[in-house]
Amino acid sequence: NKMKKTSKYIDSTILKAFATTEDIEKLCKEAKEFDFASVCVNPTFVNLASKLLADSNVKVCTVVGFPLGANTSFIKAQEAKEAVKNGATEIDMVINIGKAKEGKWQDVTDDIKEVVTAIKTNKSIIVKVILETCYLSTDEISKACLCAKEAGADFIKTSTGFGTRGAT
Repeated sequence: NKMKKTSKYIDSTILKAFATTEDIEKLCKEAKEFDFASVCVNPTFVNLASKLLADSNVKVCTVVGFPLGANTSFIKAQEAKEAVKNGATEIDMVINIGKAKEGKWQDVTDDIKEVVTAIKTNKSIIVKVILETCYLSTDEISKACLCAKEAGADFIKTSTGFGTRGAT
C-alpha cells in the first residue's frame, strides 16, 4: 500500500470577502502545480475555478450558508445545486448554529438533509458539514455530529475560520 502523497490532503482555500479573480487564478495555479486535493472558493468563483482546473485532478469545493449557517435550508440547498451546476464537486455547509444552541436537533438534521438531498443525486459529490465548534458545548458537538451522520453527510469540519476561534 502506497501512502497518498501529502499534497493530496491539502485543500487550498480563499474565502475572504475581498478575494479577486486574480487571487483565484493564483490559488488554482498553485493547486495544479502542487497537485492539491482541492481548492475551496466562494460560490461566485466556482465556475472560474472549475474552468481553470478542468485539465487537472484538483477538485473544486465551495461553501453554502457561509459563514453564519443562518440561511434557510431552502437557500442552502439552492446554493449547493447552483454550485454543483457550476462545477463544484465538494460542498461545505454551515449548520444552523442557533437551532443547535436551542437543542432543536431535528431541525439541524433536516437542514443538513435538505442540502444533501438536493445534490446527492450525483454520488460523487461530497458534502462536508461545518459545526463552528467555538459556539458549541462538547455535548452539542456530539449531537451535531449525529445529526450530520443521520442526514447523510460525508464529513464533519470544526470551523469556518470566521468564528471566535479556529480549529482546535
